Amino acid sequence: MILGLHPHAPERRLLDEGTPTRAMTWIMAIMLFLTVLAGALGLGMFAATAQLDRELSGRLTVQIVEPIASLRDGQAGAMVAALGKVRGVTQVREVDRAHLAELLKPWLGDAGLDPELPMPAMIDVEAPGADIAAIEAAARRIAPGARVDRHAQWLSPVRGFMATMSWLAVALMLLIAGATAAVVLLVARAGLDTHRDTIDVLHMLGSTDLQIARLFQRRIAFDTLLGGLAGTAAALLLVWFLQGRLSAVGSEMLGGVALQQRDWFLLLLLPLAFALLATLAARIAVLRTLGKRL
Repeated sequence: MILGLHPHAPERRLLDEGTPTRAMTWIMAIMLFLTVLAGALGLGMFAATAQLDRELSGRLTVQIVEPIASLRDGQAGAMVAALGKVRGVTQVREVDRAHLAELLKPWLGDAGLDPELPMPAMIDVEAPGADIAAIEAAARRIAPGARVDRHAQWLSPVRGFMATMSWLAVALMLLIAGATAAVVLLVARAGLDTHRDTIDVLHMLGSTDLQIARLFQRRIAFDTLLGGLAGTAAALLLVWFLQGRLSAVGSEMLGGVALQQRDWFLLLLLPLAFALLATLAARIAVLRTLGKRL
């Protein structure tokens, strides 16, 4: 009984090493290339979504709209002191007017630097463990017209899109896995039809259906693993290149898409997982087809 994964000489003669075998290897390489890319996208999006949740948890901005500069500055100072005393608040800071002017420069130009231009006071609050309602109440006691904006609320469409892309990548991986199983079924059945006379001779010599199935499943597993390793290597090189490009952008949000060491390890396991899937699919297809012939 042959126990190794690599097909021995009798198996190569039985299953042929011609064009169909090479096509099977190339098909699996393409399947794994697409699967690894989809897996990298899914893992990166899951990581970025988790990072976004951590950064936006309990973060909000208090906006004081008051045309009288002296009153606005007094309310801002009092609010910074009051919010800093709220339980769970870790950091409170007033955004500098010059920084606000830089943010408004694309719309207002140099007019945003005019000291006479009324500009709301902006206060950033980090409170991951605080009651947001308590912060809102404390802010409105000082400035009844204060507006409290939760970062998680106005960035929720971005988070929703990232979550959608993550699950879309998972669905794409499942579809490719299903397509791979279907390809293996077709290849196994085609091999049975091609070698029907040889299989009949093996039956007359005493070979069982299980022994014949092992010949097919080992060869298909080898072709799948060989093509899968090639496709995986190409995909990982592309992912590594794209990750370097994302890092060069300098965006914190895009930087969260970067894969961690654990993610690379999971992607490296995909060729083995597909080889096992192909082995199982080939075994089922061969045994069912041989069983119908009896």
